[in-house]
Amino acid sequence: MRKISIVLAAALALSCWLAAPRLWAAAGPLDGDFQIRSAFVVIDRGVMQLNVHVQYPINERIRSALQDGVTLAFDLELNVTRHRRLWWNAGVLEMTLRRELTYHAVTDRYVLRDEQGVEQESFPTLEEALDRIGRVENLPILVESQLRGEGPWQVAVRAGVRRGRLSDTMRALMFWSDDWHRNSDWYIWTLTL
Repeated sequence: MRKISIVLAAALALSCWLAAPRLWAAAGPLDGDFQIRSAFVVIDRGVMQLNVHVQYPINERIRSALQDGVTLAFDLELNVTRHRRLWWNAGVLEMTLRRELTYHAVTDRYVLRDEQGVEQESFPTLEEALDRIGRVENLPILVESQLRGEGPWQVAVRAGVRRGRLSDTMRALMFWSDDWHRNSDWYIWTLTL
């Protein structure tokens, strides 16, 4: 009996060792094309407005996780700094736009909410919901008079997606997983007035 358990343990260890490279190479739930396509600031009557287009990954793991009750949180970070020659750059603005995406099973729609849960939109497909999340248009960020000193100013934008709230069942199943957090690279440009 002891020989059989040793053989079984050795076989199990060998199969785990052989399967390990396949597990490491497996795609994470947020794998796919994830980048900021464009970002710019428009000044309209003295108000600086941010416009960003982000492409988020779309795959079946995201779709099934949302349908199983996972909430995805989407963050858009913005930093505006003033360039200084002989010192560190001066911070002008740091802000984060936060939104949540959930799936409503009764209506078979994807629901997008803002940070406070006040504004919400619903979409029939995941693709439409992610396209809407990825387009920020004319978001007021600064009044031109808040830009003190001489420019140029550096504007940096980064998008992030992470797992938000979970149902109790999903929390028990996914407590060990950290695959549900990803950030894009910073998209940086110089702003001159």
